Amino acid sequence: MSNQSVRSELRRAGLRAAAISAASALVLVGVADSASAHVGVSSPDAKPGGYAKLVFRVPSESDTASTTKLVVTLPKDHPFVSVGAQVKGGWKVVKTKEKLASPVKIGDVTLTEAITTVSWTAEAGGVPPNDFDEFALSVGKIPEGVDSLDFPAVQTYSDGEVVRWEQVAKDAADKPEHPAPSLKLATAATTMAATTSQNTGGSDTLARVLGGAGLVLGLLGLGLGLGLRRRTAKP
Repeated sequence: MSNQSVRSELRRAGLRAAAISAASALVLVGVADSASAHVGVSSPDAKPGGYAKLVFRVPSESDTASTTKLVVTLPKDHPFVSVGAQVKGGWKVVKTKEKLASPVKIGDVTLTEAITTVSWTAEAGGVPPNDFDEFALSVGKIPEGVDSLDFPAVQTYSDGEVVRWEQVAKDAADKPEHPAPSLKLATAATTMAATTSQNTGGSDTLARVLGGAGLVLGLLGLGLGLGLRRRTAKP
């Protein structure tokens, strides 16, 4: 095989690898988007017995209407001693306190009432169509001996549509249409510990998958290169 033929074959191999890489990236982005197309909650520092920042991610899934209100219900069976809302321009925050069915002792504090709902109402604009925003709370103490906490939410749009994110999954296989935001405490604590001790970006699922895809593509390219070398080495 001539040098020109080898160069041509290498160019074609490079284009095939690039096409595979681009297709893989598009598929992965689609998976990430479909998994996050609902109101969700996450925390960078939640761990049992401590205080945590809760971040509610709110996408406007309408092509024409904006999100103008969000109401989040806090766990009544595991009430928080403290609930603080992050100051957010353009939004009015209201925290509603309610009497508990029975007193709850948390450390040295006995609660007879607690904040059970927090609402954010847009004073102008809101979250535009097909965009998203985040709403944060500082809460504590996070209960011990609990695997997860659910935060049912109600999202209101500028056209009057109301979406209730209140369905709790029965098991890991259950995928409700409108799942309640759920914070997995074990996952949050493990992720925080791994990030602190290693200081490496290994907790993000998409990053891990992309890294694996890159390795596969690299091996594919190596295989193609070795094949070409064998072909050019033949008399």
